[in-house]
Amino acid sequence: MSGRARDNERPLVEDIRLLGRILGDVIREQEGVAAYELIEQIRKLSVAFRRDADQEADKALKKLLKGLSGDQTVSVIRAFTYFSHLANLAEDRHHIRRRAIHERAGDTQEGSIEVALACLRWAGIAPKTIANTLAHSFVSPVLTAHPTEVQRKSILDAERDIAQLLTARDDIKALARALNAAKDALTPRELAANEAQLRARVMQLWQTRLLRFSKLTVADEIENALSYYEATFLREIPKIYANLERELGNQPVHSFLRMGQWIGGDRDGNPNVSAETLNYALRRQADVALRHYLTEVHFLGGELSLSAMLVDFSADMRLLAESSPDTNEHRKDEPYRRALTGVYARLAATLKELTGGEAARHAVAPQNAYVRSEDFLADLRTIEASLKSHHSEALIAQRLHPLIRAVEVFGFHLATVDLRQSSDKHEEVVAELLAVARIEPQYASLDEAAKRALLIRLLNDARPLRVIGTSYSAHAQSELAILKPHARRAHVLARKPYATTSSATPKP
Repeated sequence: MSGRARDNERPLVEDIRLLGRILGDVIREQEGVAAYELIEQIRKLSVAFRRDADQEADKALKKLLKGLSGDQTVSVIRAFTYFSHLANLAEDRHHIRRRAIHERAGDTQEGSIEVALACLRWAGIAPKTIANTLAHSFVSPVLTAHPTEVQRKSILDAERDIAQLLTARDDIKALARALNAAKDALTPRELAANEAQLRARVMQLWQTRLLRFSKLTVADEIENALSYYEATFLREIPKIYANLERELGNQPVHSFLRMGQWIGGDRDGNPNVSAETLNYALRRQADVALRHYLTEVHFLGGELSLSAMLVDFSADMRLLAESSPDTNEHRKDEPYRRALTGVYARLAATLKELTGGEAARHAVAPQNAYVRSEDFLADLRTIEASLKSHHSEALIAQRLHPLIRAVEVFGFHLATVDLRQSSDKHEEVVAELLAVARIEPQYASLDEAAKRALLIRLLNDARPLRVIGTSYSAHAQSELAILKPHARRAHVLARKPYATTSSATPKP
């Protein structure tokens, strides 16, 4: 390895050594010196065999491992498992670090938006043409359920905190270099505080059960998926759009990238997914989206303290402020804050109506719930237009624009939920409906052409197939229950431009 390559990898090596040292300290403290020395001996023998092909080390290692007691074996497995996790976190951080170095140097990397758009520019395709193409496109990454996932959310959360602390550590070191603060006592104190936090999270990992006692339930899978929206998607997808528009010379880009998932609606082979499960998924998704908006509107209200005594605002903005139930004397000259207090009250009422939940803050009582996310978006657009019309664009980019984009992408539904079921199960229900309605007693025996002709005719008939007051089989009732209570709810949560007939947010 060249000297330059070694320099590039030095931060990774330092992070792995730091995390390894902290893990060793935790093991020594929690398990005792003997347990720590055993693990160290195994590590050294493994390194000697793998790096130097030391056959004597191999023999000693095998002999040592065969002589371990049950408790010792568990301790060794846990130690090397956690070290592997920590090393992976350090490697992930290093990939991000190297990418940032490339970006600062003006280099571009394969797979990035910059490289993709550069290729299009070299091909002579104008930014406006790209934007027009994206306006007629739809990309929907779909999260799927993983019922065999054994890692616990507690472990994932702790590891996410460790990754963030490694990032903060880089920032502290960068600040020290920028200020030439090698002799300043502040940086060592900050690094020590950072290491103390790392130690706490590693100790949390060591004292937390690594695996689940039982398989995930569907509700667990839903919650696990939603944690990614809270930690990543709700904030990062708007950033992707902002980067894309910047690379296209501030050409507006339509919201073509939206999220979807199976979790809560995938009944194919899973008897645990029912109408109640779908209802829970839709309710929780709406809760996550609306609480994100409530938080952002709250902080936006804190930022837009503009006084009507100092700046002008649009007529539409004046109407929005005057329609607010906020009558606080301290905000009477602050139209944006008054308007956002009203917006918050409407969002809080929407949260209550769609999920039964309560907002965290109440400057005024929840009232006048939004019927559609488009109505909420229209209020945000009114604020945006007013700020633009009076040279306040700097107040838009940091929070208002990402919030507007998030509402465009996630609406009140967060993600479409695909309703998946084996076709033979649907055919059983259709056959039963047709037989009870005395339309076709032997639907299953018809050939495909006859089935298709019959279904097309029935789809063009406004009369419902279900006969009110008639008893149906448990299977038919279960399948029909998926659709009946969610028809209006799905309509409310739907995002019109990209809703699909295969999801729980059908096109109105």
